[in-house]
Amino acid sequence: MSGEPRLLVFDCDGTLVDSLAAIQHAMEAAFSAVDLPSPPAAAIRGIVGLSVPQAVAVLAPGLPRGRLAALDRAFREAALAHRASGPDADGRLYPGAREALQRLDTPATVMAVATGKARRGLEHTLDVFALRSFFVATQTADDAPSKPHPGMLRNCERLTGIAPARTVMIGDTGFDIAMAKAHGCLAVGVSWGYHSVETLREAGAHAIVDDFAELDAAVEALT
Repeated sequence: MSGEPRLLVFDCDGTLVDSLAAIQHAMEAAFSAVDLPSPPAAAIRGIVGLSVPQAVAVLAPGLPRGRLAALDRAFREAALAHRASGPDADGRLYPGAREALQRLDTPATVMAVATGKARRGLEHTLDVFALRSFFVATQTADDAPSKPHPGMLRNCERLTGIAPARTVMIGDTGFDIAMAKAHGCLAVGVSWGYHSVETLREAGAHAIVDDFAELDAAVEALT
């Protein structure tokens, strides 16, 4: 292992936190608010990881720009309302997530988050699940273009000083893996999230893990 620190960048939804029910609820409410039929659940699952403007454009292809903007606003309003609906509205941490972060929190490892969430949503999630102390950098849809553009990872490099060769992106979607590829860094896919293992492999994941208990060894082998 190199003596240089390594940077582990985690996706949020589908990787650390299972928030699919909240996302699906907000998206269905948004489509209803603009008098459109809701997309199938599988389609909503497929866009998790994209920033909201890109996600609604995928789910409503051909919709005029003004109506896409209205759909975007409706999603954000529905997500905020759902977030305030009760203690379980934010979903749950995946089993082993906190323990893995605790194990990996060493002088040799710097950790960050890169998510399609808005800044407000990520800050809320970090507070609800008491994750803030693990991460030295956080990147959201308010800080860089949507995945798979490498802007979030470039910003993490700028904030930490750690180059792509020592960076590992950890995520559950093909968007995460493609972002890592565009940045020139390593990528570990997780099988418990919202895209299939086949999608992760096709996107170019260097390793795929089935449990947080496997993450340490996968990262060690790559770095």
